[in-house]
Amino acid sequence: MEGTIRCSANYVPLSPISFLLRSGMVYSNRISIVYGDVNGDVKFTWAETRRRCLQLASAFTHFGISRGDVVAVLAPNIPAIYELHFAVPMAGAVLCTLNVRHDSAMVSVLLKHSEAKVILVDYQFLDVANGALQILSKENIKLPHLILIPDCDKRPSNSHNMEYEAFLATGRPNFEVVWPNDEWDPIALNYTSGTTSSPKGVVYSHRGAYLNSLSAVLLNEMPSMPVYLWTVPMFHCNGWCLTWAVAAQGGTNICLRNVTAEGIFTSIDRHQVSHMGGAPTVLNMIIHAPPGICRPLPRKVAVMTGGAPPPPQVLFVMDELGFNVTHSYGLTETYGPGTVCTWKPEWSSLSRDEQAKIKARQGLHHIGMEEVDVKDPASMKSVSPDAKTMGEVMFRGNVVMNGYLKNAKATEEAFKGGWFRTGDLAVKHPDGYIELKDRAKDIIISGGENISTIEVESVLFSHPSVLDAAVVGRPDDYWGETPCAFVKLKEGNNATMDEIIKYCRDRLPHYMAPKTVIFDDLPKTSTGKTQKFVLRQRAKAMGSITKPASKL
Repeated sequence: MEGTIRCSANYVPLSPISFLLRSGMVYSNRISIVYGDVNGDVKFTWAETRRRCLQLASAFTHFGISRGDVVAVLAPNIPAIYELHFAVPMAGAVLCTLNVRHDSAMVSVLLKHSEAKVILVDYQFLDVANGALQILSKENIKLPHLILIPDCDKRPSNSHNMEYEAFLATGRPNFEVVWPNDEWDPIALNYTSGTTSSPKGVVYSHRGAYLNSLSAVLLNEMPSMPVYLWTVPMFHCNGWCLTWAVAAQGGTNICLRNVTAEGIFTSIDRHQVSHMGGAPTVLNMIIHAPPGICRPLPRKVAVMTGGAPPPPQVLFVMDELGFNVTHSYGLTETYGPGTVCTWKPEWSSLSRDEQAKIKARQGLHHIGMEEVDVKDPASMKSVSPDAKTMGEVMFRGNVVMNGYLKNAKATEEAFKGGWFRTGDLAVKHPDGYIELKDRAKDIIISGGENISTIEVESVLFSHPSVLDAAVVGRPDDYWGETPCAFVKLKEGNNATMDEIIKYCRDRLPHYMAPKTVIFDDLPKTSTGKTQKFVLRQRAKAMGSITKPASKL
């Protein structure tokens, strides 16, 4: 209205920190976190979680952490990593969750690039962290402080590091939260899968995390006090922002160190799980579980999946078991899921095959994202909604990253034309729903993790017997895709598939190493470029390296 004046004194930046502060009072006696094998060895209420996070934030400030500093964590889905999603931003700092599948070399690169002041490490990954610090010690940089997160009585021998609970005890529970000066201030730093020479650090804002968390509540149809089973890694896009979303609803977080079919079914029975999520790998794990473990559920469990379209047969069996699967799509740069394939009632009358095809679409942007479109990347015009014309998927809105840390050029290129360019190719259906068809970049998605073919190829080229090499994704009924290497050996040289695979596994995280090696000449264009589309067709024709269970 004309003449209306906004009262700046009443302005408080949006931040998911507020979710915990509220739930600590509204749901004070409700269980917030459960962790352990038998009925939960560790249990906290929301009042306790609020107090512990305030103490941790206080401890960080006493440790010298100040506004804008980066705090890294290398841990699986345990209570500590959940608490750090609130404690670190409460101290004004930025949380950097590291992929537990990274090796020491990659961790050292990310610690250096992020300039992390502290790294909190789960005991299981202490050797990886120590290896990373040893690499960094050879450079003239200040090493981050290491705080060890032990697990019950499983403490590493001869460890002289400060431990998590002792560190927490140095803080005070009446700590005054360091709120962001602006809601666009960074809350988290998440690294995309890339080469060690050029990591991309995606910066999340308090505003984006707040909005995407509430959107996650809606697209997961979470009521008050849900019970969420953590099968999505919290290090991946901050658990698709569900770390903060569950707090907003005063839910219970069921933490799983290791994701197994037995752990999933047992947790669902024991804790009355209502919601969970995961890549198609997790869905495959569930439906392929042995008969003594795999069983129909006592109640419906909502499952959000993403990373790759779930195969129809997987959706069929999941539905028969009692899981209600919803398909989403997004990237690290969109805080995880940016679209959702919202189900329309009229589709329920279609055949199972038709329903499965629709469920595998990426859908439309969720309520927190302003817009998703499929555009011609040159003209920036929207493609025709004919389900045939391909273009590049693009996003814009409040839940798109601030940019790439220390990489203005990559940020500018990503937002060229005023939209975030995903590099993914898709078509648009008449109802506006999008469907991915290919990836402009040759990224392989295996078990929900992105694998850079360039990095794998660089290792292959370093093998003394390899003359030429290219890597593409081979379909896999379990992992979605696995790396398939096409290799041409130098004349007079010999190497077996097992030798090549071992060579890569010795130099890469194991999930990035090829599972298949084909020795042959590589098809080339007239300018000498490898025709990867030909190799993809060959890999697709091979079929899955993992065979589906007999009931499928």
